[in-house]
Parts: sequence; structure tokens; C-alpha cells
Amino acid sequence: MSCTLFRRVPDARVTILARRTTSPAPRKYPDELRERAIREVRATGRLVAHVAKDLGVHKEGLRQWIRQAEADAGERDDRLSTAELEELKQLRKENAESGRGGGRRSGRRTPARSV
Repeated sequence: MSCTLFRRVPDARVTILARRTTSPAPRKYPDELRERAIREVRATGRLVAHVAKDLGVHKEGLRQWIRQAEADAGERDDRLSTAELEELKQLRKENAESGRGGGRRSGRRTPARSV
């Protein structure tokens, strides 16, 4: 789904200002840098902020990478692993394509609750 922004001009013409697409933004940092940063924090025990500064990445970004690595290793229960996130993404895509998404757009009504 793409969205286009419009602006009205005095003579009632419509001018296209920008076009947005739903494609994800490219990754800012290569996977090798991510892996190196995570490995350095875990192996040395240095503070995340110090490692992030040395490598030129934002400290909160590095914290997120570490949390995701812990989820992938099964060390965290509060996050989905990368494999689970990919599976969820694929299932949602298949669900949307099949037209059986549920909810308000499906056309199905939920039965009334009896009291």
C-alpha cells in the first residue's frame, strides 16, 4: 500500500509532493558490525554505552541488538526470536492474502453474547 501526499494550489490543480512506499528502510549497519558489537559487550563485560561509542553506533540501538541476540539464543522469554518474527510476518502476509483476516473487514459477524 502506498500513500501519496497532495497539496492544493490556488488554481485548483493538485501537485504531488511526495510518494511513500511501505518497503522497509535499509539497514544502517552491516550484520558484521552488529555481531562484533554484541560479541564485544558479552565477552568483555564493558558497558554498552562505551562499546557503542567506540564503534560509532547509538547505545539504544546496541541494547536492542543485544536483547534480540538473547531472544535468538533462548535466554529471554519477553521477546520473539528472529525466526519466530519471520514466521509471524509470513503468516500475517498469507492471512491478508487469503482474505480471511478476521476482525471488522472480514464480513463475518461475531455471535451475540447471551446474558
